[in-house]
Amino acid sequence: MQTSLLQFSRSKTFTLTSLRFSIPERISLFSRSTMASASMAVLPSTPIRQISTHGQRARVSALDKFASRSRVSMSASVGSPVAVTDDLLFKDYKPTRAFLFPGQGAQAVGMGKEAQKEPAAAELFKKANDILGFDLLDICTNGPKDKLDSTVISQPAIYVTSLAAVELLRARGGEDIINSADVTCGLSLGEYTALAFAGAFSFEDGLKLVKLRGEAMQDAADAASSAMVSVIGLDSDKVQLLCDAANEEVDEKDKVQIANFLCPGNYAVSGGVKGIEVVEAKAKSFKARMTVRLAVAGAFHTSFMEPAVSRLEAALATTQIKTPRIPVISNVDAQPHSDPDTIKNILARQVTSPVQWELTVKTLLEKGLKRGYELGPGKVIAGIVKRMDKTVAIEDIGA
Repeated sequence: MQTSLLQFSRSKTFTLTSLRFSIPERISLFSRSTMASASMAVLPSTPIRQISTHGQRARVSALDKFASRSRVSMSASVGSPVAVTDDLLFKDYKPTRAFLFPGQGAQAVGMGKEAQKEPAAAELFKKANDILGFDLLDICTNGPKDKLDSTVISQPAIYVTSLAAVELLRARGGEDIINSADVTCGLSLGEYTALAFAGAFSFEDGLKLVKLRGEAMQDAADAASSAMVSVIGLDSDKVQLLCDAANEEVDEKDKVQIANFLCPGNYAVSGGVKGIEVVEAKAKSFKARMTVRLAVAGAFHTSFMEPAVSRLEAALATTQIKTPRIPVISNVDAQPHSDPDTIKNILARQVTSPVQWELTVKTLLEKGLKRGYELGPGKVIAGIVKRMDKTVAIEDIGA
């Protein structure tokens, strides 16, 4: 295990996607769990107190209900920003090469330097400065770290750096690789990057959305006392039982839930601070290997983020979104969507819904994914994929 994880385990604070270790060590660290239990999801509008806490049937039902609401009957050509399309356009997708984009927590001081060596990649940072109103590249390359780590800075920083990595790949002879990608997805924030890569919206429009998303999430976090903790070494069913036990001891405002199904043996729990403290206190009795408090602003991907939804809805309503040219897998239900209005609804509700990353990767692998490319800062996603299937070739392309 690399020293970064050891340091984090001592300090009990780290960012969600900062886990980096070798594959053999990861296998020994995380418990082996079946993937069936990873399919829990909530309807985008479901508050914490309504979440079903027992049984695979309830979890699958939530996904099925969301999918059924997403189906429309009219059709339109790919790339049409006006007409409504069949949301099942990508239903039978068969992935072979995936472009994967990181989420908040992947940021590190020094990112963006490599992008300055290629004009097209460097140009994205110049455009970002105009949209954001500050020098993003300077913060990315020089810090300070605490400023880069803030929600309002890290989200646009990762979005821009990840798309700069695409341009870096293109400039260095990777046009064929880019064109060969037949599916894309991103972890939480990374879903916006994936949609931009797939042509659902422009780089500029995507950045404006990401900027607002970061601000809205920060404001929602500031409005309540909430937190997140990573529970390591348990399968998702046991983590749910741990949440149930914690919820019996706290008031409604401090309830907790699984907020990120990251990978087998690593699940993030979000909720009120008192609820999180109970989870931490009870984790050992549930045989968890460890709990690690996450260095984030608040309880992301729960109803604590509800105040951010209306702001996102308003911004999305005025944003031109097209049918993606390739499938983009949603964090909300681990499915691709093609109807622009459905995509808008999902993006607005994503901040209050658990991240189905484990199920997303599992589905890609089951459908035949053979190669993936992680574009942007960090190598966390590559590690997760390798954790789940060593045979898949994963290449990291930083910027």
